[in-house]
Amino acid sequence: MPWHLSSSDNVMKNDSTTNRRNFLTRGFAANVGNHQPTANDSLFNEIADGSSRIIPTAGDTVRLGARAMACDFTVILNPGPKSQLAPASESLNLVGEIEEQLSVYRDSSEVSRLNRYAARMPFSVKQNLFDLLLRSRELSVELNGAFDPTAGPLLRLWRRCQDDHRLPTPDEIATAIFVVGMHHVQLDNENLTVAFDGTGVELNFGANGKGYAVDRAGDVLSDAGVDDWLIHGGHSSILARGKHAGHSGWPIGLRNPLFPRETWATILLSNQAMATSGSGVQFYRIQGRRYNHIIDPRIGWPVEGQLSVTVFAPTAEIADTLSTAFFVMGVEKGREYCKNHPEIAAILTPPPETGRTLKPILCNIPPENLFFHQDIDQFS
Repeated sequence: MPWHLSSSDNVMKNDSTTNRRNFLTRGFAANVGNHQPTANDSLFNEIADGSSRIIPTAGDTVRLGARAMACDFTVILNPGPKSQLAPASESLNLVGEIEEQLSVYRDSSEVSRLNRYAARMPFSVKQNLFDLLLRSRELSVELNGAFDPTAGPLLRLWRRCQDDHRLPTPDEIATAIFVVGMHHVQLDNENLTVAFDGTGVELNFGANGKGYAVDRAGDVLSDAGVDDWLIHGGHSSILARGKHAGHSGWPIGLRNPLFPRETWATILLSNQAMATSGSGVQFYRIQGRRYNHIIDPRIGWPVEGQLSVTVFAPTAEIADTLSTAFFVMGVEKGREYCKNHPEIAAILTPPPETGRTLKPILCNIPPENLFFHQDIDQFS
């Protein structure tokens, strides 16, 4: 049985496993280089799009993994010189250091200390954290608040209400929203300080922190001269460089948003990042109804209207940010953003109008890199 990247928070799993997100990532062997693709492998023989295009499959790989940010980070390499293992290990060590800096679940982290003190006085931060805040603010403004790293109070409110088996009251939502928004955060470029304009404001990089860590880990590999590699964080934030198994990139499988055990498509990912947000697995269940776990920070309520969003971007940080934002913004605004930003690509999947026929909207996806495993109505 070939092994694949799944979107669970645990380990690499095979096809019988469900996933954390409703769009699974799949498609390359990662059994420490021991799996040999054969003619019996399902992906090896499938034909895409009803034509003679053979769906690309994976070859041998070597992988190193570490636990960080409550998930598994893995570096996947082509078989090669042992010299590439040292930078791979170093890259994972760096992920641990980033967790130590960004985690809101560690009282000693830089972000936790920032959240405790920035409402009282300007708090000095390291250059990399300041730069991350600048980029986050820029994207939050550009996306009209559909992405907001200050939305933690809303997320906590919904988790608490789920535990209490009730919906938040309008007053509770209004109270939480009152301290949400990057306009509450003042950044001093000269002194590298951060200040909040009142109590209750906080920063949380849950929406883009893993992508940021993946990017920094990738920098370690590239700086060491390793050309071909793939890194995933939590199996949902992915960054690929170079080639694999004779392909122009790394074959990554996409799961059917309605039926996670079905593989929907394979995409070749090369010199690009990928991130997915979905509604099929994570959710709040309150009073017998399911609510999406993605909260619109502008109104304080779970988002409706999309099954999944997969974004392809130059960096994993941007892909993470936009996959969440596009889910919040909706199909048309996500489509418009891609039209105005040709370096960004996306697969936007609304719920089917009837039955199980999906109609994904493809934005800036090179057709030669995408291989559907079944007949699907595509729109671009």
